[in-house]
Amino acid sequence: MINVPISQLKMRNYNDNTIVKMAFQFSLDVIEFAEILREQKRFSISDQILRAGCSIGANVKEAQGAESKADFIHKMKVALKEAEETEYWLELCNFSKNYPKPGTLLQHIESILKVLNKIISTSKNKSLANRTLRIEN
Repeated sequence: MINVPISQLKMRNYNDNTIVKMAFQFSLDVIEFAEILREQKRFSISDQILRAGCSIGANVKEAQGAESKADFIHKMKVALKEAEETEYWLELCNFSKNYPKPGTLLQHIESILKVLNKIISTSKNKSLANRTLRIEN
């Protein structure tokens, strides 16, 4: 798999943000796996994995510029849905006899799912705490 030193990336929010880095690296790895699928003429699955897998990072990146906490949570939820879909397609490849195995992509998507769930949960709790604080004051 491709391993890009994050320090080479010029985009903001990459150097100090774990989920942004994870999602970007995952997208690079997904692109590589999708090309392997295409070489084996598995076009439909390749397209699905490429679309959903790269969408995770795009939504995470978009969340960094969210207009509000609710907007941030919404965009992270969209990223989570894309991650769940990606996991599904990778599992199909993993259990199908005539498809290449996704290897470490399954482990990486599990890690991304855990981080996204934690981010969403923490953000919701902070948002709820802030609303409760405002009501009490």
